Amino acid sequence: MSIQSPGLFIAFEGGDGAGKSTQAARLCDALESRGLSVVRTREPGGTPIGEKLRSLVLDHGHGTIDARTEALMFAAARAAHASQVIRPALAAGRVVITDRYIDSSVAYQGAGRGLGAEGVLSLNEWATEGLHPDLTVLLDVEPSDGRERRTAGAAAEDRLESEPDAFHSTIRRAFLDLAAAAPTSYLVLPAKAEIGTLAAQILERVESLLVERGLGERVSGNHL
Repeated sequence: MSIQSPGLFIAFEGGDGAGKSTQAARLCDALESRGLSVVRTREPGGTPIGEKLRSLVLDHGHGTIDARTEALMFAAARAAHASQVIRPALAAGRVVITDRYIDSSVAYQGAGRGLGAEGVLSLNEWATEGLHPDLTVLLDVEPSDGRERRTAGAAAEDRLESEPDAFHSTIRRAFLDLAAAAPTSYLVLPAKAEIGTLAAQILERVESLLVERGLGERVSGNHL
């Protein structure tokens, strides 16, 4: 973030089916069990307008959505999310855990839709007033593995999930490029690893950040 807040901001990123929601929930439970106040949220969403935009941009049946419109809808949802949910929580010293953030737009619309990373990043920097995560956990998933996970049982794919594997390969590469450009700000883990192992690795990294922020004294107990 441009100005350090009393709280801690963690984003989970990765392709569809990477297990972000599962790990975000595990981390939230672990931190709350240690007495920390945690806000778990998601994008697009997190606010009433964000949830409406989520439905419009992800659900099938809303007609054609061109790439620029798609990018603007995600940015609008993110602007509300940053202003109404994330910033107030951080200012209050809480831990914010979000399932997706700016990197998803850079990967999906910048790379996947061909709009270019620079333009999409600039749009979202403006939308969030430069609000960046303290740590981004990137769960790296093979497109074929992601599709197998998200179509298990009776699950149906949303509008972006149903894009071909070539699209998701582009997304994967974009995420990895973002992490390679700022390695100290990312924790990159293989999504196919055992859930408990991933959870323990994530918690260990987050605990070190809590200590750096002076929140570590409230963290105790065994890892997951």
